[in-house]
Amino acid sequence: MVETLAFIFGICIGSFLNVCIFRLPEGRSIVHPASACMACARPIRWYDNIPVLSYILLRGRCRRCGSRFSVRYPLVELMTGLLAAALCRRFGCSFEAGVYFVFAAALTVVTFIDIDHRIIPDIITLPGIPLGLAAAFGPTQLGWPDALFGILCGGGSLLAVAWLYRLMTGKEGMGGGDIKLLAMIGAFVGWKGVLLTIFTASAVGTFTGLLLMVRQKKNMKLAIPFGPFLAIGAMLHLFFGEAIIAWYLGGM
Repeated sequence: MVETLAFIFGICIGSFLNVCIFRLPEGRSIVHPASACMACARPIRWYDNIPVLSYILLRGRCRRCGSRFSVRYPLVELMTGLLAAALCRRFGCSFEAGVYFVFAAALTVVTFIDIDHRIIPDIITLPGIPLGLAAAFGPTQLGWPDALFGILCGGGSLLAVAWLYRLMTGKEGMGGGDIKLLAMIGAFVGWKGVLLTIFTASAVGTFTGLLLMVRQKKNMKLAIPFGPFLAIGAMLHLFFGEAIIAWYLGGM
């Protein structure tokens, strides 16, 4: 029952995240004006803006002009709902589950903005760093020293990589947004989580990059956003990090 309520709450928040994904890169307000059809510019009525359900009933089209809405909207809502339910199952109905839901929501917005625009907005990552550190003072498994070290380890490691790459090539190889994102991730998951996040992001990112190069017939200079892979690594640690670390240490 609690997980069902968490799912419903999550898809509602997912609807808001869609607004953030669309408007933040354009510097627009995320609260005003109300959502409108991008084709006919008419406001979307509340009964046509029910998460997931309205998209299904309207078959993904605007009621007034018949223009298609992106399937991404219900997918983001569903993903956010599933994350809320999974976090509730993993951590119970607790302060910790709430903190990590905020974290997961921020990563969701960052992921899709980075895919669309190749940017990671500071308005999410910079407040996220002190928020994650402050949350570590609450009833969570992660203490504030671990969160603080996670910030330094996360931001510092990518900063060092970016500096070395620029020193060796004379070019920018990693944006500042990735550095601030990993610092935020470190605030929520600690230094161990940072290590697993970097490993996972590098492995998945490399594999994805190779697939894209083969498919698009590009060379090794193909640029792909790194933020989504960092988000995947962070979520992997959140749900399976303890088991993975225990397995790795047990095999040594």
